[in-house]
Amino acid sequence: IAIKHNLYEEAFAIYKKYSEVTSAINVLIEHIGSIDRASEFAEKCDNPEVWSRLAKAQIEGLRIRDSIESYIRADDPSNFAEVIDIASRAGKNEDLIRYLQMCRKKLREPQVDSELLFSFAKTERFNDLEEFLNMPNVAQIQVIGDRCYDEGLYTSAKILFQSISNWARLASTLVHLSEYQAAVDCARKASSTNVWKDVNYACVQNKEFRLAHICGLNLIVHAEELQDVIRLYEYNGYIDELLGLLEAGLGLERAHMGMFTELAILYTKYRPEKTDEHIRLFWSRLNIPKVIRACDEAHLWKEMVFLYENYDEFDNAALSMMTHAADSWEHSRFKEIIVKVSNLEIYYKALKFYQDEHPLLLNDLLVSLTSRIDHTRVVQMFQKSDNLPLIKSYLISVQEANNEAVNNAYNDILIEEEDYKSLRDSIDNFDKFDNIKLAQRLEKHELLEFRRIAAHLYKKNKRWEQSIALSKEDRLFKDAIETASESRSTEVAEELLEYFVQIGNKECFTAALYACYDLARPDVVLELSWKHGLSDFAMPYLIQVMREYITKVDTLEKANAERTAKEKEREKNENETPMMHPIGLGNPLMLTQGPGQGVTPQGFGSSSYNTGYQGF
Repeated sequence: IAIKHNLYEEAFAIYKKYSEVTSAINVLIEHIGSIDRASEFAEKCDNPEVWSRLAKAQIEGLRIRDSIESYIRADDPSNFAEVIDIASRAGKNEDLIRYLQMCRKKLREPQVDSELLFSFAKTERFNDLEEFLNMPNVAQIQVIGDRCYDEGLYTSAKILFQSISNWARLASTLVHLSEYQAAVDCARKASSTNVWKDVNYACVQNKEFRLAHICGLNLIVHAEELQDVIRLYEYNGYIDELLGLLEAGLGLERAHMGMFTELAILYTKYRPEKTDEHIRLFWSRLNIPKVIRACDEAHLWKEMVFLYENYDEFDNAALSMMTHAADSWEHSRFKEIIVKVSNLEIYYKALKFYQDEHPLLLNDLLVSLTSRIDHTRVVQMFQKSDNLPLIKSYLISVQEANNEAVNNAYNDILIEEEDYKSLRDSIDNFDKFDNIKLAQRLEKHELLEFRRIAAHLYKKNKRWEQSIALSKEDRLFKDAIETASESRSTEVAEELLEYFVQIGNKECFTAALYACYDLARPDVVLELSWKHGLSDFAMPYLIQVMREYITKVDTLEKANAERTAKEKEREKNENETPMMHPIGLGNPLMLTQGPGQGVTPQGFGSSSYNTGYQGF
């Protein structure tokens, strides 16, 4: 009734008088609103329920320490959740520890044990923490360990993770405590890529390269982690350590293509002198296109050509070798590559390159390409640049093909070199060229031997008059006589005889008669010798002619005599044979013979026959 009429003091006095302590403290707290008087009242009565009600009021009024003290005196753990929440946020960890220790005596709640652990961690009471962990408990150690880690309580986190053998989290924690060796040991036990990564990062950042090396070896065997490791070392400028790590990794059983490839790329950037050896040893285990790009960026042309060659990119290998000849060209190696290219145009680029850069080796290259190149195009190419003499050896080697362009080019070289012997041999053995054009060119040559070859060409093409005319001009009478003899023409032979008579060359007249013996007509020879007093010079010819005619007459007479004897023998046999045969002795009866089957009547008298003599 007093409370209803707002007589709170009176109500408090009544409750106090009749020992209704719970109601009394409620009046102080709820109606009078004096926490201090409530505290004094609780001290006087020292009742657990009173302390508990006071603690509730104090916690609501954020008198955390007083509230915890009151809960302890009340020995009441019932409101632990609210106390933990408010005390934790207020950072009253020491007070909270006392409260939670009281709670543990009556409760087995994971939240109580967990918060007690965290409070020990927050207050750095490590001995109490370890002692608690050694006792039976229901704390969520992993959760509290993570909270400690997140809030930077690494020593406490270390103790917690150790207690549950969480090596992965322990390794990460030890890193923050700069216990790198222990962190590596834990990472080894955890066998987790992420753990190795964290420990490796910490070791690199703190220049613990020996330990970082151990971590790195466990990371680089995973292709997806390799780039991150490389970036970490490169960003910090630890190139030697990075190269050492990858070099050591090549010997691992789990070494993969990415390791060999990335090491090659790093060599191109930082140790170009080692690149060649590396790619020659491990080219089959490289991502060749990737390394080629790196070599291109680093201007390592020799190494790039090697990779192109082993990647069967022979076209690019040949082009690169020509483009960067100063660093990558080797004659023997280039010959091996060029014969494998698929683009035929590269052959001719190679020839142009050798013409400009290595003319003395040009013929050797041409020999390698003989079966692959168009000889006509090659000749045209070097004619255009006026460098035909450079490929003389090549022309000689391919002349067996009897190619017109090759023959013309080779003949041009020989004319320029005034090598008439080789030119004569060339035109005699290889006939595919414009004979008449060459003859016309040579007939005006200043050297006699070349004009002689012109006459020879005319002779080969049966232009007897032009050939003999050239020989006459150069007074090469022997050649003229041979040409006349080969012509098998009476007219040509007699014209040459008349020429010798006109110039008074009696010896050549005789020689021509000898060479053209079967072409010259005896009557013409007799007439010439009689008119010009050359009987003595014509006499050998005339003697031979007479001897030949006598032999012919004797032969005819002998043949005629044999024929006459045979005719007489035949006539004799015919005369001795009876005109008619007895009937039944081999001849059929006249009556039984059909028309036209009668015996042909024999002629009487001698028959005419050829005497064998004919007019000359």
